[in-house]
Amino acid sequence: MSLPLPVRYAPGVETIQPNEGETIAALIDQFDIILQTTSKDYGHAVRSVHAKAHGVIEGVMRIAAGLPPELAQGLFAKPGEHRVFMRLSTNAGDILPDAVSLPRGLALKVLDVDGARLPDADGRTQDFIMVNGPIFQAPTPEKFLSSLKLLAKTTDRMETTKTVMSTVLQTVNMGLEAVGVSSPTIAGLGGAPNSDPLGETYFSVTPFRYGDYIAKFRLKPVSPDLTRRTGADIDARDRENAIRETVQSEMRTTHGVWEFQVQLCRDLAAHPVEDPTVEWKEDDAPFVTVATIEAGPQDSWRDDIVQKVDEEMRFSVWTGLLDHQPLGGINRARKETYRHSAEFRARFNGCPFHEPAR
Repeated sequence: MSLPLPVRYAPGVETIQPNEGETIAALIDQFDIILQTTSKDYGHAVRSVHAKAHGVIEGVMRIAAGLPPELAQGLFAKPGEHRVFMRLSTNAGDILPDAVSLPRGLALKVLDVDGARLPDADGRTQDFIMVNGPIFQAPTPEKFLSSLKLLAKTTDRMETTKTVMSTVLQTVNMGLEAVGVSSPTIAGLGGAPNSDPLGETYFSVTPFRYGDYIAKFRLKPVSPDLTRRTGADIDARDRENAIRETVQSEMRTTHGVWEFQVQLCRDLAAHPVEDPTVEWKEDDAPFVTVATIEAGPQDSWRDDIVQKVDEEMRFSVWTGLLDHQPLGGINRARKETYRHSAEFRARFNGCPFHEPAR
């Protein structure tokens, strides 16, 4: 059965709510609570979400030749190689022991990217922000605000209780998965499996412009050194930084290859732009590989690269090409909140951010 033609991008695919500005201002207030609390505790400002990094990996993205016109768009319009950085993390805004098990994140920065850029997107880079699940936990900025308020209230509180609760929530979530159900809410509160991030598949979750079309993105491990770690859990009961230590040990001998894949929107009703809690089913919208990322054995927690990437760089879905404009209310809410968070860190730490040239 042939697939429907991909939906062409037009400004009308987005529906901007009249109160979005107020919601974004309220989100910034909640991010401020997290930022102020953690910077006071640590004497150093960290990210308001995905604060704890588990590894920084350098690699090369190779864009495939001979892509069909609907896939040869934006960054992927012509074959070539680009240096990349990948930052592995978990999603809390405070630095927690790894026994508090949370969803994984991967922030990808592609260097030396030419083309018309999004407003205020300095440099020549393209960022992709991903997590190890296909959907977002909130359908709208308003619902995201409710979740963020809960996160802000629990920042820097009862670390031991969080560890115990994480164990309980993991058990609940495993029970749900056993009957074919999973809960992103439970996972976000600390019930995610304590999985090895090198074996995980990462999703953009929210949609983006893909040149003339609309798409979501996925980064999938394919080399044996990565796939044999898919589904592997890390025992973090007695090691505060067990995930970082595990990734560092594994990357010393790992040859990593990931496929960067694109999922084109083919039906706005089945593949909505404004509700990222709806999964775009692969039967209707298959993921197709447009590039690979390769990373050889390396030290994934080297002091100089951690300083360069974890401290001196910011990652944002709004850093990149106009051809990959973020779409939908959650992405629109991320623009000013991400910028505000980054500017707070830069001021507090006295460390301006730098977009790498190459």
